[in-house]
Amino acid sequence: MSSKRIFTTPTLAEKHSGIPDRLIDKARAAKSLVYEGKTTSDTTPRQRGIAIPQGISKQRFFEAIEELKKELGSENVELNDKELKEGWYMEHPNTHDMMPILDSEELVASALVYPGSTEEVVKIVRWANKFKVPIFPISMGRNLGYGGAAPRVRGSVTIDLGRRMNKILNIDPDDYTCLVEPGVSYYALYEELQKRGYQHMWIDTPDLGGGSVLGNAVDRGVGYTPYGDHWACHSGLEVVLPTGEVVRAGMGALPGNNTWQSFPYGFGPYSDGIFSQSNYGIVTKLGMTLMPNPGGYESFMYTFQNESDLAPLIEIIRPLRISNILENVAQLRHALQTVAIKGKPRSTYWTGEGVMPQEVYHKELKKMPVGDCEWVYYGMSYGPPHIRKYKLDIIHQEFTKIPGAKRIDPSTLPADEYFWSRDKIAAGIPDLEELLWVNWMPNGSHIAFSPVSPIRGKDAEALYALAKKRHTEAGIDLMPAFCVGLREMHLIVEIVFDSKNEKMRRAADKCLRDMIDDAAALGYGEYRTHLVLMDQVAGTYNWNDNALMRFNEKMKDALDPNGILAPGRCGIWPARYRGRGWEMGQGSGEKSEGEGVAPGAGTRL
Repeated sequence: MSSKRIFTTPTLAEKHSGIPDRLIDKARAAKSLVYEGKTTSDTTPRQRGIAIPQGISKQRFFEAIEELKKELGSENVELNDKELKEGWYMEHPNTHDMMPILDSEELVASALVYPGSTEEVVKIVRWANKFKVPIFPISMGRNLGYGGAAPRVRGSVTIDLGRRMNKILNIDPDDYTCLVEPGVSYYALYEELQKRGYQHMWIDTPDLGGGSVLGNAVDRGVGYTPYGDHWACHSGLEVVLPTGEVVRAGMGALPGNNTWQSFPYGFGPYSDGIFSQSNYGIVTKLGMTLMPNPGGYESFMYTFQNESDLAPLIEIIRPLRISNILENVAQLRHALQTVAIKGKPRSTYWTGEGVMPQEVYHKELKKMPVGDCEWVYYGMSYGPPHIRKYKLDIIHQEFTKIPGAKRIDPSTLPADEYFWSRDKIAAGIPDLEELLWVNWMPNGSHIAFSPVSPIRGKDAEALYALAKKRHTEAGIDLMPAFCVGLREMHLIVEIVFDSKNEKMRRAADKCLRDMIDDAAALGYGEYRTHLVLMDQVAGTYNWNDNALMRFNEKMKDALDPNGILAPGRCGIWPARYRGRGWEMGQGSGEKSEGEGVAPGAGTRL
């Protein structure tokens, strides 16, 4: 592909999912690298035709679509009968996963609908109940590594909430809160705060800023300021239930309330939790707390020389994190990711088969500003200079107990060093750099292994060892990152693969499934996972003869008697799908569908 091609990206002024003007050059460069790594066309011809969901005839389905067009306007309903376009992060498909672990036509929508209000979402839900058509809501569809915009049930009608429901409904500069619709990205919220002159408030952003503030919180995503637990920072939900009823949780249930965004609980049972990582309702409004500007900040980075430094370093991190000397999510990354984040393909450094030898990436690290190492720690200190100095001195004293530990002087780092991207993110400034490591493979795609453990050295070693064993067997390069919260630790392992290479896709799938089983046997469970892995992960939470899943299924059947809303999400299948082979596990291969749905199940609403 010609390097002279000029790449453009929609801006926020042009599209709700666009890029801020300040990141246009970075977006152009990132898109260029993505397309340089593509070895096949950006589009995939359809071999199987339009995906009609099981349980409805083709004729009846088209009749249903025509009725929906009359309800919402034909411009807001479209069939997914064209070739599939992959795109990239800022211009991704809403019909399927742009980074498929299965065949591209497996987890694919039959049609798309674009509601403009909660009232129109209600109309769609009632329509779905009438025709027993599965629906799958997305906010912006950028849930990359976990399934993107793909529906779990092939042929579902995707409800793209973000295209027309993208308003920032409120920003309260006194209470430090906001209220947003599903199509508000971190980019959009940040830029609006700057536009209004609200520099006294920060947002918290994940590694990339193009995702939905609402969607990320509902999926219990995280960011990198002290407000990094996004679900914990929400206050206020408006939800359309699978029957079409609308509820407001917490203080929102009180007409004329004035604290919906400030106090999350209200009165009685706390119901918000059942709408996170579930298929019990469609969240159309979300309140979030915003962080006070701490009056200054200072990023820092340490490198550690040996693989064996992991356990003693985690033991040092734990008390510092619990006491908030380490104030944000502590991120300890493997050095191979430092090489991969440059955005160049693996073949730049090595063309052999199997896992890249350590000496190869160590040779590259020696040429880089960070220097040769095995682990890299990215952190941030907040507050006025004298407060920061106090905390940073403690951190330095503790980290340098590890022989060979080195604090990297930021003044020695060039402007394009990845450190500066982490510096922005930890200061609540959304960026666009993180996914450059996906270019490690041609047609770069990734899928995540995300177990949670205590913050202990022995747990870090156990998880690292099992990941290394399975990656070696699969011939996949290991890029782990330990993200340490206040009382727990997430290990995020990103498997990078070529989505056009079936052998590599299968190897990635097996590697992940093996790690899930290995981790569960040691007492570690995933906090979040890809669509195709949800059944397996849910199955590991099986204490007391699967009591939790039986409880989840009872709630699903009560709230969604026709089983129309995102069936199978997080392993929760409604009654009409159960026992028909829809669950995926070891050996499922490319097959994501079961054998039909129960006829006549549920109630017509």
